Amino acid sequence: MARTAFASVRAMSLSPSDAPSPTHPRFAQALADLGLTVPVRSFPEGTRTAADAAAAIGCELAQIVKSLIFAVDGEPVLVLMDGASRVDVQRVRAELNATEVTRADAALVRETTGYAIGGVPPFGHRVRTRVLADRGLLAHDEVWAAAGTPHTVFPLAPTTLIEHARGRVVDVRERSS
Repeated sequence: MARTAFASVRAMSLSPSDAPSPTHPRFAQALADLGLTVPVRSFPEGTRTAADAAAAIGCELAQIVKSLIFAVDGEPVLVLMDGASRVDVQRVRAELNATEVTRADAALVRETTGYAIGGVPPFGHRVRTRVLADRGLLAHDEVWAAAGTPHTVFPLAPTTLIEHARGRVVDVRERSS
């Protein structure tokens, strides 16, 4: 199992002012179960969208990890995508040899993950799902993902994040015209 400078035993919460902030309990437990310590940053103004998160953190939009739930032939599937790209559902369909792929509604997202849209982390979900991680995430040394709320994020090396999410690296981003 790969370790980074952030790997260790528990969650550490940091806001931009380094004051402690609450970490979502389910996410904190997932970190503990994985043996990870990551700096969780809190932004009271919120980081619900990838653009909001990138602006708050001061990183590139592509360094934000979007954790998106899709219904694939009626089963939830998590797709991890960089914040500057969109998922190509046709490519997801082909990758999983599926008949139907649609974006999950808010109820399915919460039922599957235990988190609200805008705060879904890449791991620590209520229900174990298949995970596809777009190859574009690997273009960065560090990426930022939601930490269980629309106000919290954490950094991790993309290979470590994908490993802990138990993701399979694939090419599912929309191609530019």
